[in-house]
Amino acid sequence: MSTSNVVGTKPPADDNPGSDLSVLASTAPVGNGIADYARNYVSRLRGGDMGSLPAVTGLIVLIVLFRILQPSFGGLYNTAVLLTEGAGPIVIAMGLVFVLLLGEIDLSAGYAAGVCAAVMVRVMVGYNAPWPVSIGLALLTGVVIGVLIGLLRAKVRIPSFVVTLAFFLAFQGVVLYILNNGKGQQGNVTVTDNVVNGIDNAQMPTWGGWLFAVICVALYLAVKLSAALSRRRAGLHAEPTSVIALKVIGVAVLVCGMVYVLNKNRAIIKTSSIENVNGQLVRVAPQPLQGVPWVIPMVVAFLVLWTFILTRTRYGRHVYAVGGNEEASRRAGIPVDRIRISVFVISSFMAAIGGILIASNVKSVSVDNYGGNTLLLAVGAAVIGGTSLFGGKGRVIDAIIGGLVVEVIYNGMSDLVKGTNGSAVQYIVTGLVLMLAAAIDALSRRRAGAAGLG
Repeated sequence: MSTSNVVGTKPPADDNPGSDLSVLASTAPVGNGIADYARNYVSRLRGGDMGSLPAVTGLIVLIVLFRILQPSFGGLYNTAVLLTEGAGPIVIAMGLVFVLLLGEIDLSAGYAAGVCAAVMVRVMVGYNAPWPVSIGLALLTGVVIGVLIGLLRAKVRIPSFVVTLAFFLAFQGVVLYILNNGKGQQGNVTVTDNVVNGIDNAQMPTWGGWLFAVICVALYLAVKLSAALSRRRAGLHAEPTSVIALKVIGVAVLVCGMVYVLNKNRAIIKTSSIENVNGQLVRVAPQPLQGVPWVIPMVVAFLVLWTFILTRTRYGRHVYAVGGNEEASRRAGIPVDRIRISVFVISSFMAAIGGILIASNVKSVSVDNYGGNTLLLAVGAAVIGGTSLFGGKGRVIDAIIGGLVVEVIYNGMSDLVKGTNGSAVQYIVTGLVLMLAAAIDALSRRRAGAAGLG
């Protein structure tokens, strides 16, 4: 939300010849058909409103490129691995979107995830706590961390870079202390609960995958129709029905295609084996591996929840307002400090969930799983997806799109580049992609500013 939305005035025009074009593009009616909608969309792009287009384009190019260079990249097993391994960093990135919307940064998110996962596994393994208790304590730990960081930033006025960097260093020690002390295993602690291990590894039944697809498409259709009807009742311009239909069809094809692929048997070993059972040789068929991983509907549920909060609630409007102009928001009566504290709470809460997902994926908790890589991948996911580092612009879905880009790079490069230089190339390529995303963000901001929109 821009300053003008908060104080109720229009931004002043300038002498830039692109200003009129961009201002009109941001407020012009979308038209009555696909052609008018497309022209307005192109005008918005020219005005600096790039959104997730660069990330989506990059994702498609990367998938096609790796599929050509490494045919195994597009295999059924690898497709599921992409989604399950990327779930943890993506969930952490969802929380970081809220922090970035205020122009802040949370460098502690990676190790905060580790602290929460360490709390979970310590009470689970050392004290035999059931999974609801261990997960609940992990989530509570995340909330406490967020409140502490938020208070230090909002009330003590320590810059977020400094306070979260301090916690980044301290939390590494906290993770080590929890894992190396207390009852039960120490060091690399194995997750013993089947429910926790199944969060990121278990599969839905095939019929459940199709039910999930139907719910996703129906929910998306309901949201688009509700938004269009609400705008028309208020006398505002809404998306043309033909555009809504095309978007719904596109989502249906994407979701149903994903479910169709994941419902296939992607087990690496598919041939029967001869085993000795009670002194007799028996042919044993391998266990099929098929179905949508349970972690996918979980990520989608968080996407729906946080998107609703950001776009359909007063709190969400306040977040965008504070990110767009803090002083104007304060003068408009928005509780800026409370908003700032809340985004750090959300970030740390989602970090706790991401930490649990990472622990579930590898079935253990160690300090190495939550190092700087986890944080950088999460921040990179949000920024690459389209969330601005300057605040005021971003969506929760940016975390998913950017997270898929990062995971595709890591997975594709690990298949393509072998040997001792494999990790080096992965880091270099990911860093260059993040730099490119930041450059696009800065250039689009400059273009929008010149147009009187930023």
